[in-house]
Amino acid sequence: MLISFGVSSHQFTPTYPELSQSYMPKVLKLEMQLLNKRQDISYYELEVLDIDSNPVSFAARQKIFEVQYLKRKNIEVYIRQADKDKAYYVCSKSKILKGQNKTSPVSSKICSKIIK
Repeated sequence: MLISFGVSSHQFTPTYPELSQSYMPKVLKLEMQLLNKRQDISYYELEVLDIDSNPVSFAARQKIFEVQYLKRKNIEVYIRQADKDKAYYVCSKSKILKGQNKTSPVSSKICSKIIK
């Protein structure tokens, strides 16, 4: 017996973002875009991780944000110049809301490797 089902996720691009100088001294910037391809999820969380998946300090307008189904959101992530060598991945993770009527048992996480 063979059972199959489709699983959709979100898109977090570019796959290899490049750090660039922001408008602030000693602060670098990543420009990302998220496309929500999941009807059951509308909230996502940002993370910046080192090579061992430990958190690295960063700033963004929002660390948890809403993106409706089939909509895109442009995201700017700011990293201190001092953390440039630590920051290895920028990730987006779907957030499943407690008490949500259409809860999904699957949370998706997509990471992009930072080019320095």
